[in-house]
Amino acid sequence: MFDIGVNLTSSQFVRDRDEVVARARAAGVHGMLLTGTNRHESEEAQRLAERFEGCWSTAGVHPHDSSSWSPEVADAIYALVNKPEVVAVGECGLDFNRNFSTPAEQEIAFSAQLAMAAELGMPVFLHCRDAHERFLALLEPWLDHLPGAVLHCFTGTREEAQQCLDRA
Repeated sequence: MFDIGVNLTSSQFVRDRDEVVARARAAGVHGMLLTGTNRHESEEAQRLAERFEGCWSTAGVHPHDSSSWSPEVADAIYALVNKPEVVAVGECGLDFNRNFSTPAEQEIAFSAQLAMAAELGMPVFLHCRDAHERFLALLEPWLDHLPGAVLHCFTGTREEAQQCLDRA
């Protein structure tokens, strides 16, 4: 079994991170993809993936943290995605439900990360909450340039899910 969305960088695992990984292994999880959601957590996810056998990570900026997107953050994410443990760009996308970052900030960060993934030939780890139409509008031009995608967070309807699957 492979767990594709592990938030092992969360502060709730500070005291027992090794035990969490050991329990997952004992339960039959042989591989884990650790999720990067901002610069700091992407760096931490990469370090953990390097430390734990059978772990890989993503590097990116989650829609909630899109207000932090800057040339410096982009450079840091770019450096991370060139490390062997980092296998996807993200978690990136749009979240118009919570709007911890403005929709405009989210669109800038999402588009930049899609461009980065396309340039590097990397898959993307995606997030879409209450933003389906705009999400697809921004994603669609990049689909032919991306080797793959995982829609990690999705809150849409059955029809919207089918629209996503039709683009696979």
